[in-house]
Amino acid sequence: MTHNTPLSPRPRPLHSLADGRRRPMTVAQLRAHGVSAAETNEQCRPGGPWQQLLPNVVLLHPGPPTSEERLHAVLLYAARDRGAGPASGAAPAVSVSVPVQPGAEHPPVSAYAEAMITGLAALTLHGFSAAPPLPSLDVVDVLVPRMRRLRTTSCARIVRTTALPTPVELTGVPVAPVARALADAVAELTDPGTVRRLLTEAVRGGHCEPAAVVRELNRARLLSRPHVVDAVDSLVAEGRALAEQRLYRMVREHALPEPVWNVDLRLPGGPHLGGVDAFWPEQAVALELDTRAHRKQEDDAAWAEHARKREHLERLGITVVHLTPRKLRDCPEHQAAVVRTALMAAGDREPAAYVVVLPR
Repeated sequence: MTHNTPLSPRPRPLHSLADGRRRPMTVAQLRAHGVSAAETNEQCRPGGPWQQLLPNVVLLHPGPPTSEERLHAVLLYAARDRGAGPASGAAPAVSVSVPVQPGAEHPPVSAYAEAMITGLAALTLHGFSAAPPLPSLDVVDVLVPRMRRLRTTSCARIVRTTALPTPVELTGVPVAPVARALADAVAELTDPGTVRRLLTEAVRGGHCEPAAVVRELNRARLLSRPHVVDAVDSLVAEGRALAEQRLYRMVREHALPEPVWNVDLRLPGGPHLGGVDAFWPEQAVALELDTRAHRKQEDDAAWAEHARKREHLERLGITVVHLTPRKLRDCPEHQAAVVRTALMAAGDREPAAYVVVLPR
């Protein structure tokens, strides 16, 4: 061994950290590359080549950050471990022991432990036309566990939750699912038109079902706001119309017998049995779409009423097929087979009681 043999790898020189790649890094990452706090401060001086974008997050070039850089900077700020060593039981936010590969501008999604983009920025990444473009957003919402000790600052707005959803990877960043992102966006919006457009696009664009959206709105305690309630009413109507269209398409495309649509059933001279979305009189098969998506107390009452109606119809010998909008959307072939099986089984049952069928 000679005196010229280095005892440890040399840190990368300052100029190589930003060698053509415009990206943010944490102070801890820079320290792992051999850049001291004093050197970082010197590089971030007014007019210097770097800038501090968020607490402990440095942008390695002057001038405004791109939208992509802001997203990654917010995630670096909010991730559980920002490079100072792994938290107990958590993966490190970024791996600083391995040099950045050429062309790799940002850390992998897995590096952003317990942090994900939500709110309007997330809806934009999900492709919502009603959401504003990323450059026009003054802040980016980031979802973190409730117990995290973080504060909203600069372009990062902290949103807390008791249970993190599973993120979706979009454009290389972890993003909250649509229903959760919608609830977080609506929580900050006061314009009824914007809220209505976002909720409508969520359903009409096939991003999620109304029930999932309303569950998140209810969980966020937003259903007491009048403009949100009005938008939810439109959302439920929109969802039901789409579900009915899928039901009509399923009957046509899978060559099922044509039912009578949207009818009320009554006993002759007796009580009202309830309305159904489709009814096959010869086979005594009724079909109902479950499009319930209201507040919990209303939902419970609607479910109890639905259960009573179903039990009454089945006591009269009428088979009730129950379909959800999601099933019709995701597996119409299977739902058509369920209906066909119920129709074919009619011949093996005792004749049903006679009922009066009326337009609804």
